[in-house]
Amino acid sequence: MIMAEMFAFTYEEKKKMASQTAEILREEIGLKGDALQAVMLIPEVDEGKLTLEEVEAQYGPQVSRILHGLNRIQQLYQKNPVIESENFRNLLLSFAEDMRVILIMIADRVNLMRQIRDTENVEAKLEVSQEAAYLYAPLAHKLGLYKLKSELEDLSLKYLEHDAYYMIREKLNETKASRDAYIAAFIRPVEEKVKAAGIKCHIKGRTKSIHSIWEKMKKQKCGFEGIYDLFAIRIIIDCPEDKEKMQCWQAYSIVTDMYQPNPKRLRDWLSVPKSNGYESLHITVLGPEQKWVEVQIRTERMDEIAERGVAAHWRYKGVKGEGGLDEWLTGIRNMLEHSDGLEAMDQFKMDLYEDEVFVFTPRGDLYKFPVGATVLDFAYHIHSKLGNQCTGGRINGKVVSIRQLLKSGDQVEILTSSQQKPRQEWLSIVKTSRAKSKIRLALKETQVKEGLFAKEMLERKFKNRKIEQEEATMFHVIKKLGFKEVSDFYKQIADGQLDVNTVIDKYVELKEGEKVVTGDNMARSASEFDLDESRFSQMNAHMTDDTLVIDRDLKGLDYQLARCCHPIYGDPIFGFVTINGGIKIHRQDCPNAPELRRRYGYRIVKAKWSGKGSSQYSITLRVIGNDDIGIVNNLTSIISKDERLVLRSINIDSHDGLFSGNLVVMLEDTSRLEALIKKLRTVKGVKQVERI
Repeated sequence: MIMAEMFAFTYEEKKKMASQTAEILREEIGLKGDALQAVMLIPEVDEGKLTLEEVEAQYGPQVSRILHGLNRIQQLYQKNPVIESENFRNLLLSFAEDMRVILIMIADRVNLMRQIRDTENVEAKLEVSQEAAYLYAPLAHKLGLYKLKSELEDLSLKYLEHDAYYMIREKLNETKASRDAYIAAFIRPVEEKVKAAGIKCHIKGRTKSIHSIWEKMKKQKCGFEGIYDLFAIRIIIDCPEDKEKMQCWQAYSIVTDMYQPNPKRLRDWLSVPKSNGYESLHITVLGPEQKWVEVQIRTERMDEIAERGVAAHWRYKGVKGEGGLDEWLTGIRNMLEHSDGLEAMDQFKMDLYEDEVFVFTPRGDLYKFPVGATVLDFAYHIHSKLGNQCTGGRINGKVVSIRQLLKSGDQVEILTSSQQKPRQEWLSIVKTSRAKSKIRLALKETQVKEGLFAKEMLERKFKNRKIEQEEATMFHVIKKLGFKEVSDFYKQIADGQLDVNTVIDKYVELKEGEKVVTGDNMARSASEFDLDESRFSQMNAHMTDDTLVIDRDLKGLDYQLARCCHPIYGDPIFGFVTINGGIKIHRQDCPNAPELRRRYGYRIVKAKWSGKGSSQYSITLRVIGNDDIGIVNNLTSIISKDERLVLRSINIDSHDGLFSGNLVVMLEDTSRLEALIKKLRTVKGVKQVERI
């Protein structure tokens, strides 16, 4: 299965897992027949015991097609995509061919998450968990598989943020019995009064998932005890659509007459539904024992929309969404729920994104383009400079021209040359408006730069020949040479079509009448004048080797060292792509690293130290010890004796015979840091030295 090979399961373990996945598909999703048969055959195909041709001969074309779809997605993963991308989800769906492939993958991921609890491959477990949170849980939610969605989210939290998960679970276990009793006691009198008012309804209570509680704790920046709506009471009314609002507000009135409401917590999505179609009344009331309780009031129709999302909304309203994805998922979901068998699904094929293609960068980033987009469109989408210097590309390892059309699933690498410049005909090659506007801008900038270069060159030649240049005479020369626009005149000089000496000769001729040009005014060869290139050689002299390699051997990228953790040469590090496109380098053990990985995993890039440079880095050491006479001098003398260390500042506080302070030191790498810490710890009276 996808990602399972990372854990080196044996053939027998794969067979057992296939059986477990089939059980989830049967019990939780309701699949049967060909889908279950395909799942059971996955280990055989993976181990090479069966080919897809043999599968089709023995088990039929539908089983073979499902396995083929799983195999295509396996190949898609081998391109090492950035799975957090919305585009990747779309490409995954387009590669699946058959919706059962996606359902199998969701079930397989749930099973895999259950099995890897005790694995020693921590890195693989974290990667699988991040994928479950970013990709598979949202897909399960879109399909209405809420039980599986919650399990994926909770297991992801369990593996990614272990302490938070178990803290919440223990707190919930401690309060379960009292919470269940409280829910029952709250519901009973409310249900009696609502039904007595002639409103047909049923009421249920549910505890929020561990994942949703954790999200609330972070959002509200409080502890577990600060979350007062650990559960919600839901009043679901059964009534005709024309009486929905009236009966919902009637139920609201009954509840708020019984219990004191918190007006700040009223959410009226009944009068103005959410953009996704969600309708409900939410109110938080002060229930028995002075506990806050969230009450949700909605009708059966509203509840189905809340549970089924866009799918139910369309079934009721018959509205169309922005694209084909949701409609497709809705159709499949309804097939699963309302069809006796899967015959309709067997013939179902995706017809999505006929106007779009999805392509990869070499590092696995995924981008969407309109059909007809070319390699040049791709180059300009990545960066203007890349587009301006594009000479062609390499698609799936094969060299192609800038005109090559892109196809979904292509891995595209751009080939460049510093000599390449944008051309007017490029406007007819690109498809996207973004690329066209960048080309027009580049052409305009090139024209301006060439004009300035030509003007400077002309002025230098005049100066070398000791001729004073007058603007009025110059305009006269340009006109005499047949140019209507000054820009065209300078462009021909820049292109080499017009010789500068010809211009100067014409200028002298007009300036001095018909007099023959002699002496110092004689036109001389350009070879007699040397371009002063000392400025360029000085620039090259300042170029230094990179000391960092970011992502896959990419050098020369702009980066900054993060101030939150102050990495230095030798620290295990990673890169984080900031909003403005720059890269911040953090230590692996940076206090902000877990949150960055959890919330912005798709912006994390690998980084490592490369060739040893001569840079010095600022680090802060926290020193604690006995406040003995001369201890500060002993500390500073250790630093001053080493000529390769620089003490930038020292800040010491003394309290009750103890001192604590910060030393800010400039040094070269972690090995020198470790040596310094070791020396400082040998000073008599020093109790603790640590980097902060």
